[in-house]
Amino acid sequence: MTVQEKRIPKTWFITGSSRGFGRVWAEAALERGDKVAATARDKDSLADLQEKFRDSVLTLTLDVTKPEQAEAAVNQAFAHFGGLDIVLNNAGYSLVSTIEEAKVDEVKAMYETNVYGPLHVIKAALPLLRKQGHGHIMGTSSNLGHLAYPVIGYYCSSKWAFESIHEALAKEIAQFNIKVTIIEPGAYATEFGSQQSLKFAEGMEIYAPFKEQFVQQVMKLDRGNPDATPQALFQVVDAKNPPLRFHLGSHNLSEVSKAYEERLSEWEAWDAVSSSAQGESISH
Repeated sequence: MTVQEKRIPKTWFITGSSRGFGRVWAEAALERGDKVAATARDKDSLADLQEKFRDSVLTLTLDVTKPEQAEAAVNQAFAHFGGLDIVLNNAGYSLVSTIEEAKVDEVKAMYETNVYGPLHVIKAALPLLRKQGHGHIMGTSSNLGHLAYPVIGYYCSSKWAFESIHEALAKEIAQFNIKVTIIEPGAYATEFGSQQSLKFAEGMEIYAPFKEQFVQQVMKLDRGNPDATPQALFQVVDAKNPPLRFHLGSHNLSEVSKAYEERLSEWEAWDAVSSSAQGESISH
């Protein structure tokens, strides 16, 4: 790489930086010479990052469900570093429950973190990114943003909402030179399956055998190594034209492709009936 081609360090804002992908990506970005505003609900969980990377990292307390905290953290990071290149919403958790079991308040609480939390951060960041004339909004979704598994259906639904919001956002803010990428990991050996990242609804005995069978199937999944992900992510953030959707891992494409093939087949099989419901065209 010539002097003229030397990479310009980027500045990141990452939620959920205490563990899982958030920690892996924050540390990898710092290792490559970038600057990172790392956030977590408990700022003390980021103390080792601060000690190791000093002035390259800014650690902040942020509960994404609190819009005032999101606005304060984004503004502080922007002022501290003089700008933000990448705003990465990573915080989230899964609710383990059949559709019948979970209380509505439990579903709402998950949406507060998985859907509304990223919105708080995005709404705080957009005026600043527009002002500086560029930016890249990224969010951690899942291959389950295209699929719906039983027992974690509510979690899947939060990712479907997450995906559609970001797809619409990408079209709305392209005019401001702000890009959007949805990161879609498959199964990885992160702490996402830990008690800190899972919440369980009170179970009903009638579903116990089904849930046990599902858990056994999940336990057999081939899990990727999260430490293998940073270089792929860096290729996305360094690209002139990054993708809107980016599969993370080697199993996603086949699984998602199969799901869409099945949907297309069913739609096509019912197309004559669907078309019959159109009626005569009505002019306005």
